[in-house]
Parts: sequence; C-alpha cells; structure tokens
Amino acid sequence: MKPALCVAVDLGATSGRVIVGRWHERRLETTEVHRFPNQFRVLGERAYWDLPYLWEEVRNGLRQARQRCPRLASVGVDTWAVDHVLVDARGRLVYPTHSYRDRRTEALSARLNRRGIGRIYGLTGIPSYPYNTSLQLQETLAACPTVATAARRCLFLPDYFNFLLCGSMENELSVCSHSQLIDVHGRDWSAAALAHFGIPRRWFRKPARSPARLGPVRGVDGLGGLATILVPGHDTACAYLAMPAAADGSDLYLSSGTWSLLGFESRAPLVGAGAQAARVSNERMGDGGYRPLLSCLGLWLLEQTLPHFPQRPNSPAAWEQLVAAAAGQPEPPVLLDVTDPALFNPANMRVAIDAQLRRRRGKAPRSLAGYVRLICASLGRGHADGLRALERLSGRAFRRILMVGGGSRNRLLCQATADAARLPVVSLALEGAAVGNLGSQLIALGAVEDLATFRRDLAASLSRTVYEPQT
Repeated sequence: MKPALCVAVDLGATSGRVIVGRWHERRLETTEVHRFPNQFRVLGERAYWDLPYLWEEVRNGLRQARQRCPRLASVGVDTWAVDHVLVDARGRLVYPTHSYRDRRTEALSARLNRRGIGRIYGLTGIPSYPYNTSLQLQETLAACPTVATAARRCLFLPDYFNFLLCGSMENELSVCSHSQLIDVHGRDWSAAALAHFGIPRRWFRKPARSPARLGPVRGVDGLGGLATILVPGHDTACAYLAMPAAADGSDLYLSSGTWSLLGFESRAPLVGAGAQAARVSNERMGDGGYRPLLSCLGLWLLEQTLPHFPQRPNSPAAWEQLVAAAAGQPEPPVLLDVTDPALFNPANMRVAIDAQLRRRRGKAPRSLAGYVRLICASLGRGHADGLRALERLSGRAFRRILMVGGGSRNRLLCQATADAARLPVVSLALEGAAVGNLGSQLIALGAVEDLATFRRDLAASLSRTVYEPQT
C-alpha cells in the first residue's frame, strides 16, 4: 500500500503548528513544517485574536507542506475551544473575535453562579466559567443587539478555518460541546440553554460528528486536490484520540499545556450534584462519546512568569538547565491553588503568585528556578486532586496517567505529578493534538480502519518515559 500523507493545522493559544503525517506500514512519521507564535491583542480594554495573521500563517504552512510533499491527500484543523466568529451569509465577519481571556463576561458569570447554574449544568453538563461561549454570546448580544440580525452563523474557530479552506460552514461536535449550549444527553443544541442566554438557534447547524469529508480546498492557491477533513475541532479532543489507552478504561488522560486537562473517555456523561460541585466538564468526542474532565491552570503560570525575569531560557538546552536548577531547589512548604481565578489573566503573574502565597502564609521564591519548582509542584498536586475527584465520582480506579503536551517534556512536572498522585506517569513523545488530528484524517480517508486500530499501531512505535512515584 502506498503511504498516506496528511497535514494537520494545530492552533494553540500561544503557538500554532503545521505538521505533515506520513502513514506507511502501520507507522506514523511526523514532520513539523511550520511553527509560529500566537497571542491575543489588547485594544483599549478588550482582548482580541488576530485572525488575519493566523490565516496567513496557516496558508504559509500549508504551502510549505505541499512543497515538501506534493502527494498530500488531506488537511484537518484543530484549535482551542469556546472562541468563535459571527459571520453573515457569505462568511464575512460581523463582530470582532474576542479572546477567552477577555474579562467582559465576569459579571454575567457571577450572576449565573448565584442563580441558574444548577439548571444550566443539568441541561449541558458544563460548569460555569467566565470564558464559556454561552456567556460570551450573551454579552455580545447585550452590548450590540443589532448583531442578532446582522449575523447568520456562529462558527467556532476550527469551523471558521474549515470555511476559509473549503467554504463549508459546519459546526463540529467536540468543539461545540465546550460551549455550555449542547444537550448533555443528546447530540444537538439545548433549546432551553439557548433560550436562557438569549442566543438565536438559527446561528447554528446541528453539530456534525467527526471524522468526515467536507470538500476540496479552494481557499489556498497551490493546494488543488487536497481534501478538507472535519476532525475533532477541539485540540484536547484530538490529543485524547492520540492516547494509546488501555482497553479496560484504567488510564487517566492528562493533556498538559497552557491548561492542564485531566479526564477519561466514557459512553455516558458524569453529572449530578457531586459532578457540578467538582466542576466536571462533560465534553464530547468527535463520535459523540463523552470526555468527562477537570481543568486547572497549566503551564500558563510559567509562561506568564518568565517575562518578569531578565534571564529566560531560549533553547531546549537552556530549558533543561532551568528545570535541573529547579529540581535542586527545596520542596516548597506552601503550594499554589491552581484553580484560583486570580491567576487566570493577571496584569503581572509574578505579583499575583506572590499575593496568593502571602494569603496562604507562604513565602515568595527568590529566583526563577524557585518559581519553576513551585509551579511544577503545585500543578502536580492539582493533577492529583483532579484524579481523586474523578475516581470518587466515577467509581473507577485508575492505574496510570498518560501525559501528552508541552508538560510531558518537563521531567520535573511529570515526577511531581507521579509523586502527588501516587501513580505512574507515562510521558508520551508525541504532539498529541496534531497526532490525533492526523489519525482522524487517516480514518476518514480509509487508510486506517478505526480509532482502536490507529491507537494500537501507534503504540507499537511510540517512545515513552515512565515516571514512578518516589514519595
């Protein structure tokens, strides 16, 4: 059989990647052809995404991929969740695209938490976070009521980039499920939730399951013959697909990046008063299954602390030196609460961390290495707390933690997680979201039979490091 060649567009909140996958003789080889930074832009008091910049970088990456691999068969796009565009019938933007880090929804979130969250959680299985799409759209309609008639469609970011590629305006299920607007017991929008937030039902199509073919690329010159594949649009959903999990369900998944996302796969949602209190988010897989998960602030804490130090790592070797120096620091007597909203998007992360430590009767670190040790230890404890909550609520006993993402390359974070959870942590050497994206494309193309086959074949050649608990 000839090799199958696909390209994944994997957009994260801090960086984007265009990665080519070559599937041959049941092995996947990946090549990163383009990587670029991403960040929201602040204009006045509001935070926005620079979509023209992102689209230009995506096109650059796809052209480079085609130059390297003329026989590319398909492309798929995944991004972070909740953020979206409002467009007219022709796909023209009718409202600016805010970043989920914007504070415009804080008052609405507080009001929902005071009254109504129990009903909304029962409808959607999604807890109240200020960045939820439900609240973003509610605030948009309150600030600019004419948007209700100007906009014809609401597309989440992966949906929008699919539209730019091939002209299709589908809403993909996995990324829709994070919106707090999908029926937790079905696969369509919750009419009651839409009515609660005052959001027009006509803005959305029934969520499409993935993977599926959308149509040929027509929005990028030089990419004729390339098929656009609807992959799970949420990068976490793609990362979960790449996990070579045990068939008995005893593995817990940890996607460690800007956010730490800890969860498992299930054929039923994890709901009820206990799940609501723990803030379990019942997100969906592309095929309609469930991904109950808990989230906490992840390496965003470190990313936002680095700018406040003059000497920052700028190479893999420098990062390794910093992690080694951090490992030599004393164990922090007081850890951070990595679910604290005050750390979500502070003006100065170092100041915000120091303030929390003072409230908890702790002392601020004196060096960057000290902050790295503190953050890794705190995230490890946060991961362990999430593990125990999910075990208690689901009745499952997890035997190991499978870890992907940028944090999986941080040995200090991996060991801190293993020690706090008292379970082995298996660090998988793969670009989780991009690999899951590629796997979905291969299934849609018929090059791989199904997800179980992809995971089995991938696991056979995957490099991994196991961190056993030491304390």
